[in-house]
Amino acid sequence: MRDMDNSLAEELYSESLQLSKLHLGHSSTANGFSEANVQAGDGSLWGDSDEELDKLSDLDREWQRRHDQFHTIGYRDGLIAGKEASAQEGFNIGFKQSVFAGCNWGLARGVTSALACLPDTLREKLIETQEKRDKFRGLCDSVNSLSTIDALKLFHDDIMSKKVVEQSEPVEAGVSAGGLQEQSSTSGSLGKYTAELQSLLHESPKIKIRFFHQEVSTPDVC
Repeated sequence: MRDMDNSLAEELYSESLQLSKLHLGHSSTANGFSEANVQAGDGSLWGDSDEELDKLSDLDREWQRRHDQFHTIGYRDGLIAGKEASAQEGFNIGFKQSVFAGCNWGLARGVTSALACLPDTLREKLIETQEKRDKFRGLCDSVNSLSTIDALKLFHDDIMSKKVVEQSEPVEAGVSAGGLQEQSSTSGSLGKYTAELQSLLHESPKIKIRFFHQEVSTPDVC
């Protein structure tokens, strides 16, 4: 009788133990699946290995390094391009303002120096009177006494004076824009040498010299 009770108890406990293990296994599997889903949905890297984390860290550092490198290169290239554009624009403006004055100044120095180097007999044939020859000599001494730096300073003064004239009140109705431009180009401290040479050459028709004149642009009339 006792053996039957022990056998029955063993069977009952065995079934209860199996059911308990089955329940625990099912719960563990369900919890593991839930955690995996949470990790996948969250996008976290808790499940990744140390090697994968090191690779991602290296990629981040490389990306930051390249970003800083190309950002610096782009910034430097932008500055260089801006400087070149500004320098080119300034050169264009300066060339337009100075080319005619510079060429005429060179003519004044070259012509007077060439006449001063001629033999007296040839110079007398080109310039009729001694008074005119003395004027050419005096002009030659004046233009050659000025250095290039001095000529640049005089030209700068001419530019500033011209700006003052342009910003002043409108001129009288009888003065045309071309006359104002011609007056401003010859009345300056540097332009007066060219004007003096032109006057002397006008009195010496045997000497043929062509000067450079800047064309004056007038606004279109509608």
